[in-house]
Amino acid sequence: MGDIAGAGLLSHAPVIMFPEPARIEANGGGDFTLATGLERLRREVTDPSEYDTVVVLDSHWATTTEAVITAHPRRTGLFTSDEMPGAISRLPYDLSGDPELARAVAAVARKRSVWLEANDDPYLPVHYATLNLWTYLGRAGTPWVSVSVCQTATTEDFLAMGEVVAEAVASVGRRVLLLASGGLSHRFRPLAELRDRMAADPANIVTPEARAADEQRIAWLEEGRHDRVIATMPEYLRFAPEARFGHYLMLAGALGGAACRARGRRFGAYENGIGTGQVHLWFDEPAAGPGRP
Repeated sequence: MGDIAGAGLLSHAPVIMFPEPARIEANGGGDFTLATGLERLRREVTDPSEYDTVVVLDSHWATTTEAVITAHPRRTGLFTSDEMPGAISRLPYDLSGDPELARAVAAVARKRSVWLEANDDPYLPVHYATLNLWTYLGRAGTPWVSVSVCQTATTEDFLAMGEVVAEAVASVGRRVLLLASGGLSHRFRPLAELRDRMAADPANIVTPEARAADEQRIAWLEEGRHDRVIATMPEYLRFAPEARFGHYLMLAGALGGAACRARGRRFGAYENGIGTGQVHLWFDEPAAGPGRP
C-alpha cells in the first residue's frame, strides 16, 4: 500500500532562479532564505528520503473546467517563462512521469464524481511552479507529476481533489512526496516600486494586514492546526492568496483535511516576493489520512 512520505508548502518565487550574486545584490548583501532553504531541504530531507514519485500541486497551472494531472511518460525541452523571460529563459528540463499514478488519480476522481482528469498531450505546457522546485529538488529518473489548480474550484473542491490524489497514491502502492508549490498572500507592489522592494524583508509585503494574515497561518501550520487554516479561508481570501490557496488546500485534503495535525517545519524565513508572502514549510510526518496506511 502506498503513502505520502512527506509534504511541503513551498515557494517557487522567481528570485530563487537568479544567480547567487544577483540574489545577494537584490537582497542588500545577503542571500534569500527562499533559495538557501530549498538547498537545506534537499540536504536534510529529500535527498535522504526514500520515495517513488513527486506530485506537484502547481499554482501557476490554472485550469477552468476541471483539475488536470499530467500523464506523460516523459517531458523534455527548454522553458522560457512568458511572465518573466528575463529571469527564467531557456531552462532545460527532463521530467520522467508516472502515467500509472495519473490514470489511477483520474479513475478515483470519476468514482467519486470529482472533476480531475489525466492528460498526456505532448503539447501541454510546463510551468515554472513545477520547474523551479524540480531544479532544486529533482533526482534524475524520479518521476515528477503536476496537478493544476482549477480556478473555478471552491475550498471544498480542492479538499476533495486532495483526497482523490491520496486515495490513488495508496491504490497503486507509490511512496510520494507531495509539494504544494505556491505562495501565501499574492498582491504585487506597483511597477514603479518593484525594484526598490526586492529585498526579502517582510516589511516589503504589500500591506501590514496581508503580512499579519500570512504570519497567522504560518503559526497555525507550525502548530499543526490545519483546521484553523481551512475554517478561515473566507477571511484569508480577502488577501488574495496565490491561486485561491488551492495548492495548499489540495495538500491538506490529501493529508486528512481539517483532521490533519501534521506540524510544519520552516526552512528559512517568511520573506517578501515583490509584495507577496513566501515561505517553505515541510510536514515530516503527515497525519493519518486517505494516503496513509
